[in-house]
Amino acid sequence: MNLLDEAIELFGSTARPEHFTNFTHCCECAEHDETLRKHTIETLSYDCVRPGWDPLCFISPEGFQYYFPALVRLALEGTGDSYFIDQLIFHLELDGKRNTRYLKFTPEQRSYVVKLLNYLVETRADEVEENLDSDALLRTIEIWRE
Repeated sequence: MNLLDEAIELFGSTARPEHFTNFTHCCECAEHDETLRKHTIETLSYDCVRPGWDPLCFISPEGFQYYFPALVRLALEGTGDSYFIDQLIFHLELDGKRNTRYLKFTPEQRSYVVKLLNYLVETRADEVEENLDSDALLRTIEIWRE
């Protein structure tokens, strides 16, 4: 089984939230919520979560868990202008083990995150280094390691 299929299997039963952000907070939260509500795990694209206008910064832990297979897909497929590993690392690192996303994931899902990140170290090291993400990637592995 490949890593994307494994993510779909591990996270596929996660219920899709009715809302992904605190959409009543402000116009920006409402817009990000609408963007995420329009998409599925299959249709979420790099353009939806690009740096500088990233609804994942506002997403609930439940929404992040739901969309995680899409984020895996973006990280595995993205290169060049659609490089996504930095965004994935950023969203996984947050507040270390106090990270609400870390706390929401099951132990099996956390182990999968470590497996995915180690795979990126092994297969995309040059690209990660070129984008100055090596240190952050290693820190994130330590955070998610049980």
